[in-house]
Amino acid sequence: MSVEITRDLIVDRLGRVRHDKFLFYLMGPYKSFNLNYFLDERERREIDTADLPGPLRRLFRSKDEVDAAQALLRRLQGELRVRPGVNAFLALDVDVDIDTVDAATQSIEFARHSNATAFALPFLGHNFGVGEEAGSILEALSETHGDRLIFVHEDNVTSAMIRSASVRWDVRVETYETEAELASKLRIFVGEIMHRERRGELDRPE
Repeated sequence: MSVEITRDLIVDRLGRVRHDKFLFYLMGPYKSFNLNYFLDERERREIDTADLPGPLRRLFRSKDEVDAAQALLRRLQGELRVRPGVNAFLALDVDVDIDTVDAATQSIEFARHSNATAFALPFLGHNFGVGEEAGSILEALSETHGDRLIFVHEDNVTSAMIRSASVRWDVRVETYETEAELASKLRIFVGEIMHRERRGELDRPE
């Protein structure tokens, strides 16, 4: 049975917050990057982690933290739902079966019906699926929703998708060093969207 993704459906499936009608779709990797994806056990034993630069040492320490990236998104979601009190959500929260509506289509519809969408890309994120879904959203919505989209990536994260976001689609791209800075930049972005909607510079999504 087909499911139509609407603002009302999203709001109905989320908890109540101060600004229920301001939907903030948070995207990012759900799994932490770790070297088990790329190196076998013998190759990992041969590498002296003490000789690696700091960021690479972090990859080796994350072997068992495959859910750390999703935990980051959940912390951000919780903070944003408290202050400024917007209806921040992950795709998982709306609970639409991917056998009914594929993941890329879901992401496009969630972004289409949201007041704001953010792509948060930490260094430890396993970003392959995120890049594909982000590309689908940008192709479908950059002309109509470009002002409502933002990429915020950790300083040492680089990718073709991030470069394309700023050059090909002219989407806002920012960097962060700490989780607190990331949360702050997302709050500022939300505040700007709210302000522009109140002034009539952006139409509120239907």
